[in-house]
Amino acid sequence: MKLMNLTYRTLFILLAAFALESCQIGKHYTRPELNLPTTLDSLSVDTMSIGDYPWENLYTDTTLQELIRKTLTYNKDMLIAAARVKELAARKRIDIANMLPQIGLRIYAERERENYNGENYSQDDQFDLKGTMSWEIDLWGKLRWARDKGAADFLGSIENQRALQMSLIAEVAEAYFELVALDNELAIVRQTVDARRESLHLARIRYEGGLTSETAFRQAQVELARTATLVPDLEKQITLKENDIAFLTGDYPHHIKRTVLPEDVLLPASLPVGLPSSLLERRPDVREAEQALIAANAEVGIAFTSLFPSLTLNASYGGESDIFEELLRSPWHLLSANLLQPIFGWGKNRARLKAEKAALEGAAQAYEKVVLNAFKEAYNAIADFNKSKEIYETRLRLEQASKSTLDLAQLQYINGVIGYMDLLDAQRGYLDAQIGLSNAVRDKQITIVHLYKALGGGWKE
Repeated sequence: MKLMNLTYRTLFILLAAFALESCQIGKHYTRPELNLPTTLDSLSVDTMSIGDYPWENLYTDTTLQELIRKTLTYNKDMLIAAARVKELAARKRIDIANMLPQIGLRIYAERERENYNGENYSQDDQFDLKGTMSWEIDLWGKLRWARDKGAADFLGSIENQRALQMSLIAEVAEAYFELVALDNELAIVRQTVDARRESLHLARIRYEGGLTSETAFRQAQVELARTATLVPDLEKQITLKENDIAFLTGDYPHHIKRTVLPEDVLLPASLPVGLPSSLLERRPDVREAEQALIAANAEVGIAFTSLFPSLTLNASYGGESDIFEELLRSPWHLLSANLLQPIFGWGKNRARLKAEKAALEGAAQAYEKVVLNAFKEAYNAIADFNKSKEIYETRLRLEQASKSTLDLAQLQYINGVIGYMDLLDAQRGYLDAQIGLSNAVRDKQITIVHLYKALGGGWKE
């Protein structure tokens, strides 16, 4: 009967504790008012966004796809981020477990012998076998605020992993296109070096034949040497770019396979960019910043509820005896409640609350800064995309005009109509135009990379 009464009392205490658990005081999180722009692009109000496309649909070069997959698998930052997600998942589980009763088992055995003055021999043994339970009742919601913070930290780590994936995909693609463009530029320079050798040979013949001065011949030597110096510099840049890509893929420096730079990259007249609100939903760096803000708000809740009393229930049930054989026949139980109220701590708790409120203000400003940066990147990427085709077409016309000018200058120089300096100007102009056109093709590819990243593309749900 006594055991049943004890059980009923325990159940009553537990039910009362559950009733008290319903209170969570403090200000709950609400997203700040951001006053977003009405559109991202004046030319498009489509709710769709290329950020919704899988990256495989955007980067169709199979060599590049292989590099991206290798990066997402072996990149060290990605592996670090994955480990961080695992860590915070375990810590979130700890915060949840702290809200539940902590149950344990205590087994204790003591054999004690005493003999004062050698005349009073006695023994004082003790044997315990007890089940224990300790439960901090979440009167004001402190443990729930801790749970909310742990969940926000965990979700933030997931968004950080996604943001890193988005950045790595863009970084690998951009480095790959730059590497291909460097190959093309090196090929242009080597062709120019060959042309300079022919010009030097022609200048030597004309000089030795008395048709030109020594100055033109020496200038041809200088120009050949100047152009030849571009080759090792470009070869160095190519090696460094290959090393960068190898590092991103989590590998040691090695030769990177790649394709040849196309003559042009065909871009659609327009691409769907989506609505401004889609940036907040698609971009993982914005979502990570919001989770940091949620965690900071939960920290304020923890600090605020720490100003109030905490209640812990303790229960033990088992056997206790000084004779081991009688342990199971010697029932023992204990119920206790500890109420702890901070009274005077030299302002420590209130200072902590002020500190967390200040940290919350900082997290709010950090979140808004990330949002502003997201819109800046999106607007810049859209502007680059809208102008990339025009830039390419103007450089293409420049390259074609420079080629015609050079052909004419070479013919006139052979016929003695113009001097070598005029031919040299035409050669320099054509070299610059060729490199400019190559860079325009590269920039068109990179424009898509930047736009895709700015709109939050590059990861899968």
